[in-house]
Amino acid sequence: MQLDEADRRILRHYLTEPGSDRAALAERAGVTPATLWRRLERLREAGVIRAEVAVIDWRALGYAVEVSLRFTLDKTNSRAFDEFIAAAREVPEVVAIETFLGRVDVRLNVIARDMVHYQEVYRRRILTLPHIAELDALMLIATIKDESGLPL
Repeated sequence: MQLDEADRRILRHYLTEPGSDRAALAERAGVTPATLWRRLERLREAGVIRAEVAVIDWRALGYAVEVSLRFTLDKTNSRAFDEFIAAAREVPEVVAIETFLGRVDVRLNVIARDMVHYQEVYRRRILTLPHIAELDALMLIATIKDESGLPL
């Protein structure tokens, strides 16, 4: 889909303040509320805007530890990826699952309340996942940049 400057302005403001009322958003984007509504609908229909979601800060809920686990799977079983991912989806502390081409096959982002909780999740839920050949853990120290926006 080709975006014009008005679409870009709308998206820029929509990304920075998705919860603002439509009249205020239209004013900031320099369009009328009716134009804003039509363009947002067109962007949704084109799949540019896929969803409107609540972003919950898990740290505010008492989760202080985040670990990125990188897995290389034993691919001698043709169902290794599917079975591993299905099992990983069942772990409530897994907040992200990503697959890759290359040496690392899958990355899981795991959250825990503290190190004791993480150790429990790691031993009881992570190490029991199927088809693990190698596992590497990276503990998050700080998030420097976390942008969902685009350079519009």
